[in-house]
Amino acid sequence: MGYHVPKTSVTLMMEVYRKVFPAVNKELTFWKKRAEQIPENELRNQALASIESKRFHCLGGAVYALLAGYKWQEAIRFIVAYQTISDYLDNLCDRSTSMDPDDFRQLHKAMTDALSPVKPIRHYYAYRSEKADGEYLADLVRTCQKTMRQLDGYDVIQSYLFELERLYSDLQVHKHVRMDERIDRLVSWFNANTNASTPLHWYEFSAAAGSTLGIFCLVSYSLSVPMSKELAEQIVDSYFPYMQGLHILLDYYIDQKEDEMEGDLNFCNYYESHEHMKKRLTYFIRQADIHVEQIRDRSFHKMVHHGLVGLYLGDPKVKRLSSGMDMTHVLLRESGSAASFFHWNAKMYHWIRKIKARPYIPGHESSRESRGS
Repeated sequence: MGYHVPKTSVTLMMEVYRKVFPAVNKELTFWKKRAEQIPENELRNQALASIESKRFHCLGGAVYALLAGYKWQEAIRFIVAYQTISDYLDNLCDRSTSMDPDDFRQLHKAMTDALSPVKPIRHYYAYRSEKADGEYLADLVRTCQKTMRQLDGYDVIQSYLFELERLYSDLQVHKHVRMDERIDRLVSWFNANTNASTPLHWYEFSAAAGSTLGIFCLVSYSLSVPMSKELAEQIVDSYFPYMQGLHILLDYYIDQKEDEMEGDLNFCNYYESHEHMKKRLTYFIRQADIHVEQIRDRSFHKMVHHGLVGLYLGDPKVKRLSSGMDMTHVLLRESGSAASFFHWNAKMYHWIRKIKARPYIPGHESSRESRGS
């Protein structure tokens, strides 16, 4: 791959299937083997579960490696490591043994340190009883730091990286504390970081803070082009809040049933009705379209933006949602042909994974091949 950023949906998907996905799977295989060596049972279980259940996050985020030119493999190495930290810590906060905000804050210092070329590794498990991870989290941090040392424009993007990370870590702390404290903390945090003119609800701002796309975009560009303050500001303004907000709202949208069963906070539950949610998601799509107009390679960013709509709504979970087909129809129509193309690709991807996951039974080849999705 050269310096040409894909400009059409077909060329983008060719690069994704031919280069990005195989490289991501190779990185995840490495980190899975590392996770299997974690001495502490709880930490090992959560690390492995995060890789298994959230692989899609790395596959989706790694599309930004296509902005990194000849250094696309380095970009994938960073994106997979950083997203793996994010998913692992989310599991530790969401599914593990602690509800201590000090623990969550200490854990997420790993995400801050990962964005620095030189910060020393800290004791990230200081506030929890499980501590022996065999340097798993530290090695993830070191992998990201190695990429930071290769960025010629690091000094330019540093403050933007840390601001996006600050919002992300703040969110993770506030949303994982005791259930009776979460909403008050999130609303107070929203009020402290916005003003009366903001067009967002508190749960929409929270969603925007919960995405790592802006960080991936900043780092990938910094690997390939001279980074300027103007470009860094354009990236952040293009991605926060609307692109990142749409990303996480769609993620929450398809996980509503799962979160209800687990008793997890889901920002989509705070819309007044299905119609209200549909109207607001449409608004986010339109605003994301407007904001990415200012950035270089805007056709690529629009494809990613519309691709998010298609990819998430192509998940089989949507079929289990009340009015899921109505939401899919409306948002795909709003997003245009590119979203429909990615939607079809997503459905095919999930169908192929489903087929591959089925056990092989000798003598039943024909019946297996005749089954639909």
